[in-house]
Amino acid sequence: QVQLVESGGGLVQAGGSLRLSCAGSGSIFSIRVMGWYRQAPGKQRELVADITSGGSTNYADSVKGRFTISRDNAKNTVYLQMNSLKPEDTAVYYCSLVTGRSRSYWGQGTQVTVSS
Repeated sequence: QVQLVESGGGLVQAGGSLRLSCAGSGSIFSIRVMGWYRQAPGKQRELVADITSGGSTNYADSVKGRFTISRDNAKNTVYLQMNSLKPEDTAVYYCSLVTGRSRSYWGQGTQVTVSS
């Protein structure tokens, strides 16, 4: 079994920064992709950013230039540095992990609230 534990969410003013962390534990033999998704009230869950085991990154257009994803393979941990936050970034942020065998796991979610 695989567990993902997120941390770092909170309340911040527009223009501020937050850093999210997600640590994976359990029976993790190989990781293909780790990433962050978000879901705002009344909206579908959407990809924010992801990063492969080789370090290739992918970002939603809405966060390019403001958010940076990184990972520590040795610790099975992924980070999301969020700068220049906007009220529209307010959402529950979920960590995701896809194993080398294409099994997907999700964290419990962490709330990010950006006040105007």
